[in-house]
Amino acid sequence: MGKRSHRSRAVAAVAAAAVLGGVAGCDAGGGDGPGPSASRARASPTPVWDSSPASLAAVGDSITRGFDACTVLSDCPEVSWATGGSAEVNSLAVRLLGASRAATHSWNFAETGSRMADLPDQMTRAAARRPALVTVMAGANDACRASAEAMTPVADFRAQFQEALRTLRRAAPTAQVYVASVPNLKRLWSQGRTNALGKQVWKLGICPSMLGDADALDSAANLRRATVQQRVEDYNTVLREVCAQDPRCRFDGGAVYEYRFGTGQLSHWDWFHPSKNGQARLAEIAYRQVTAGDHVT
Repeated sequence: MGKRSHRSRAVAAVAAAAVLGGVAGCDAGGGDGPGPSASRARASPTPVWDSSPASLAAVGDSITRGFDACTVLSDCPEVSWATGGSAEVNSLAVRLLGASRAATHSWNFAETGSRMADLPDQMTRAAARRPALVTVMAGANDACRASAEAMTPVADFRAQFQEALRTLRRAAPTAQVYVASVPNLKRLWSQGRTNALGKQVWKLGICPSMLGDADALDSAANLRRATVQQRVEDYNTVLREVCAQDPRCRFDGGAVYEYRFGTGQLSHWDWFHPSKNGQARLAEIAYRQVTAGDHVT
């Protein structure tokens, strides 16, 4: 590859790929050479990531639906970290768009109980709105199964997430995607297990792979929780790697996973899902990530 002709072809190929990918654009003017607008475009390429999107759609699971944040075993999308209108939460949509515009230019397609396999369908509905930004928070239910053995295999999780992004790209090729990491489920268990009421609610079937037999500390219980925790970490690796392949996708770098939810950030109905305060913290994290200038995942 040392010959000049080879280098010239390589440079031309990179330039063409950049234009097709939307990294830089130029006006189609007449004449044999590039006009002034084309020169300006080359000098100041348009950034792929827009920190001030004009609309927002949310996909994901019960966390994005505000489950158990207002009443027991019920959704409360008004306090969703992504699209809610509650002043107590100050959602990502409100922070980015303002309250009045958020009410008409943000949409919540998340579904309580959904897993990564459900994300392509949610993406289809989200893409129909032509949003400038799509938020993704999914994966907790893939780990929160009846048993550790029933968790979604990592390879399947990867394929399903890739399909979800392809589904979005087919209908909304320029939409940006913010991907939140899967929360640290073991830390949520350690916080909630101190509350007797919460543990009673857990017995109704909330994340049994992690929360089942909450007080058990024998080797089998510890191994089960460690297995679930490792799977969550593997899922986050998948989210990071797949997102990195899309120039319009931004992973949170593990910010949600690393956040230390205390009892004040957990629902007092189930001591597992985020409370209104927890939803507000998720909104803060997302806003910092979406509006950051240079971003490394």
